[in-house]
Amino acid sequence: MGFVIRVGLLLLMSLLPFSSGWAGEYEDTIKVFSNAGESGDFFDNSYGYAVFPTIGKAGLGIGGAHGKGRVYEQGKYVGDTSMTQVTIGLQLGGQAYSQIVFFQDERAFKEFTSGNFEFGAQATAVAITAGASASTSTSGNSAGASGGKNDANTVGSYKKGMAVFTVAKGGLMYEASIGGQKYKYTPKN
Repeated sequence: MGFVIRVGLLLLMSLLPFSSGWAGEYEDTIKVFSNAGESGDFFDNSYGYAVFPTIGKAGLGIGGAHGKGRVYEQGKYVGDTSMTQVTIGLQLGGQAYSQIVFFQDERAFKEFTSGNFEFGAQATAVAITAGASASTSTSGNSAGASGGKNDANTVGSYKKGMAVFTVAKGGLMYEASIGGQKYKYTPKN
């Protein structure tokens, strides 16, 4: 079992960027989501959002994902966040993706920024892709190659005050697993 965990962590680390401090990566990711179908409308109608330029995910029986992001309240950068996910089940591969979580109102924003927040295993995200099928949720993920992400057709809605969208960046992962996502928030100094 230890070998499986080590291989999974090695795959995960190979997907993470070597320099996650680039200022432009957040703006670039926000631009991708603002130009991609229905997710762009959420910027005008949400109280705030958390954006993750790159989340690396890998699995071989036991899987994991991790990424760092920023939180915005009414368009203003207010703090940092990280997402960690652990999954158990049939899974093989690795992938990288971007994610954005929109907060419908101040209540949802405060719930997310209260310190530690968790999405249960049944929370789902809309996978923004074009020309390939994909589905994403915190209980599993399967995606093919994504092309034309700026012209993608997306359908999303708020559930319990939050809406989640993802864009595949690379890799391929076959998965039938269960798990949840945990977020940690730290206010900007």
